[in-house]
Formats: sequence, structure tokens, C-alpha cells
Amino acid sequence: MASYYCIMTGLPELSLTDTRPAYTISRLKEDCEELLTDSDRQLLFYFFLKADCRNLVRLLKHPDADFDPNGNYNLEQYLELIHEASISEFDIPKYPSFMADFVRSYHENIVRPDYFADDAMMQMYYEYSTRCKNEMMADWYTFNFNLTNILTALIARKNGWNVGDYVLGDNEISEMLRINKSRDFDLTREYDYVAELMKIADETDPVEKERQIDVMKWQWLDDRTFFDTFSIEAVFAYFCKLEMLERWEHLDVEEGKETFRQIIEQLRGEAKVPEEFIRK
Repeated sequence: MASYYCIMTGLPELSLTDTRPAYTISRLKEDCEELLTDSDRQLLFYFFLKADCRNLVRLLKHPDADFDPNGNYNLEQYLELIHEASISEFDIPKYPSFMADFVRSYHENIVRPDYFADDAMMQMYYEYSTRCKNEMMADWYTFNFNLTNILTALIARKNGWNVGDYVLGDNEISEMLRINKSRDFDLTREYDYVAELMKIADETDPVEKERQIDVMKWQWLDDRTFFDTFSIEAVFAYFCKLEMLERWEHLDVEEGKETFRQIIEQLRGEAKVPEEFIRK
């Protein structure tokens, strides 16, 4: 197992209270490029793949859209993927197969009123990433996928919607959310973070809610890398923390409220959301 002492000791300490991080994802990506082993570089492919997935959706919606440069691929490669997927049903070398599948089904699905392209792509991304060969990284993607599903289920149940219509995936937690009617979906006995997540779900301020979720994620990363401060897992955790900080750097209160409003709009589908809930 490679040790990245030089990388980690040269990085500034991060805190979720940082309003302007001293480092960026793009800079760290560049600094790591020549220092990581080939196998560890491939593991970090999963982290940068999230930007690729979002970029692909943007380009399918608007071919001239700006895109996040922190992915694994460039604009020419995105366009190649879109073109090749549209003329062939076979897997396309260099790209995860789910990305080509998404492109092929996009135009058929986008006309459906209950289809949200970004959500569909993120589901495919997380399901792919949970199969990462690094245990800690696979657990991180599973943890994030489960958090999203549990919060979605709590919002749906609070508003009297059918939970099963909004929960994604088919892992153990997804199934429990669909079939269990107890207050905690009978999850707190096996998943110690569920009780805390239920408290967070009751927070009425959408920005504070988002911040508390990130605190939970930050603590998860700290716990999993406490004894491995110079490992590839520690490098990965640093990238994940930078991602949170960069997001908050560009998120003011009004943007936070709008983000939450969009989440509710996506969740409600044809359901009627109480006006007092929308106004909060």
C-alpha cells in the first residue's frame, strides 16, 4: 500500500467552517497526478467521475453548456461518447458502460414528466461507484446513496406521499424504506447514523439542514481515516472535503433555499405540496 506522506503533510488543514479554502480540487488533482501509483490513480477516477456525469447531463440538455473541468474527460471525449452511444449499442471503450446507456435512453426518457435526468444519472453513478475495489471508498458512496434515500423517504412520508415512488436502488436500506412503516423504518438498530439523520430531517432551515448533513459526512471521513493519515484513503477524504467546501463557497442563503425548493419540486411529482411547507 502506497504512503503519501509528502502529499498530505504539504496540504493545509481543512475545517467545514472555512469560508474560502486555501486549496482547490483542480490544484490538488494536478499535484497528485505524478505522485500517485497507477492503481491509486484509478481509484480516484471514481471521485472525478461525478463531475463527468454532471457534465454529460449538461451537454445533453444544452450542447454549448459550460462544464466542470474537474472530471476525467474533456469536451472532445464527451462529444465522442454521445456520438458513439447514439450509433452503437455496444460498450464504448474508455467509458463506464452506464454512461453510454444513459445517453441512449436520454431522449426517450426526457419527455416523461416523472423523469429527472440529474437524479437518474446520480443513481447510476452511485450504483457504479459502490462497486469500487477500495473498501473505504465503496462504503463512502454507499453511505451517500443511503443518506439521500433516507432523507427522501422522510420528506415523502412527512407529506403523505408514497415512499416507494421516490426511493431509488435495491440495496437493503432501499428495501426497508419501501416496506417498513415504523418511524425509523427499523434502521436505527443496524445503522447508528439514522437517528441523527432523523433529527436533521426535522430542521426547518434548508441551509442549516444542508450544513448538518455535511457535518455528518465530514465526521464519517474523519473516523474512517483517523489511523491512515497518509494513505490513498486520506487523499480521497481530502478531495471529498474540498468538494464540500467549494460547494459552500458558492452557496449563499438564497441559493440554499432555492436548492431545497428544487428538491421539493422534484420529489413532489404530481403530488400537492402544502403552501406553508413551500414558503419555509
